Amino acid sequence: MGNIVAIVGRPNVGKSTLFNRLVGRRAAIVNDTSGTTRDRHYGKTDWRGKEFSVIDTGGYAVNSDDVFEEEIRKQVVLAVEEADVIIFMVDVTTGITDLDDAMADLLRRSNKKVVVAVNKVDNNDRVYGAHEFYSFGLGDPITVSSMSGSGTGELLDAVYNALPENAVSEEELELPKIAVVGRPNVGKSSLTNALLGEERNIVTPVAGTTRDAIHTRYNKFGMDFFLIDTAGLRKKTKVTEDIEFYSVLRSVRAIESADVCILMLDALSGIEAQDMNIFHLIVKNKKGCVIVVNKWDLVEKETSTMKRYKEELERKLAPFNDVPIVFTSVLNKQRIFEVLKMAIQVYEARKRRIPTSEFNNYILPIIEETPPPSIKGKYIRIKYAQQLPSPTPAFAFFVNLPQYVKDSYRRFLENKIRSRWDFSGVPIQIYFRQK
Repeated sequence: MGNIVAIVGRPNVGKSTLFNRLVGRRAAIVNDTSGTTRDRHYGKTDWRGKEFSVIDTGGYAVNSDDVFEEEIRKQVVLAVEEADVIIFMVDVTTGITDLDDAMADLLRRSNKKVVVAVNKVDNNDRVYGAHEFYSFGLGDPITVSSMSGSGTGELLDAVYNALPENAVSEEELELPKIAVVGRPNVGKSSLTNALLGEERNIVTPVAGTTRDAIHTRYNKFGMDFFLIDTAGLRKKTKVTEDIEFYSVLRSVRAIESADVCILMLDALSGIEAQDMNIFHLIVKNKKGCVIVVNKWDLVEKETSTMKRYKEELERKLAPFNDVPIVFTSVLNKQRIFEVLKMAIQVYEARKRRIPTSEFNNYILPIIEETPPPSIKGKYIRIKYAQQLPSPTPAFAFFVNLPQYVKDSYRRFLENKIRSRWDFSGVPIQIYFRQK
């Protein structure tokens, strides 16, 4: 399970620049006026063999002092809820401001692992300025220059040392982990409650899961799995503005810790940009997916409403649209268990291993019949294929000129694989390799 590291600090201390350095791309739009970072501030990085996600909580501040404090408080609360380690960024050129003090105070009380990064230490004179940040009582400040990148290694070492040991109990490994994700108010908690509902007694929260997402052991009706619920925790801090950003952030943790994600949509509003973001996160993380269209009872029905709705959904999800879609009304407890059955089916499909001989016997004749189109008079020959021993389904095709195989052919092969074996709801990777 990936750990999450959050970067917090006042506006303009250089959070986004550091974020870009860590995840190695110009991900956030950086602009000198504060409050302009408006990107998805989420990326992955790894250091000394440990992979973790980095979240930049900045860029959501409003520019007036009273609201300002409030925004910063929210940022810290969010980071404390979501992250395993927090990088608290300050600016050596301004010294300690009241806002820094307020943040340090919240962080001290949170008992989270915090690494203080003093930014803009671009020359030796400024190193001395960094000493005052010891007064936070949050351990040794680490001096960095996020512009030039100096000090990044020391910072990452400190983060690495603060990351929790990934202690995973044996039994936790074996059971499917299913997460319910989606925009606010689509009915995630209602679904979780309907599933776990009154029968709380057959539900055992697992000790030792230190994550904020609640893993609940679900064991009835012949099914045994962990349900990851992110909804139930955060009634306290209702964030009304920037709900977009926060809900994607919320989903990140749930998605990363799950095997299969149940993506809930609201039947009335259909699939929106926000839902697509979450869907892409699921696919990018190679997780299984079941789509649940909730509040179906509120939709005006005609004879082929469901069919039309389904086709429209698949059109929007393309190219990866081989995803089970279940229409439910959680309130009326309609088709709720079908959702679980689907999720377990997707979980099984994600583990499916196809013997190499069986795979070649099926796919090679198809390739022979429809080979990749030749390019510049060169024939592309695929001689052999196999499923890779990866945790999620991936296939390698050995080919004389891998660089010439087009994406459309990759999709053609993927569709053929899907039509023969049930990989519904499971993203498939296809690689072309030099033989």
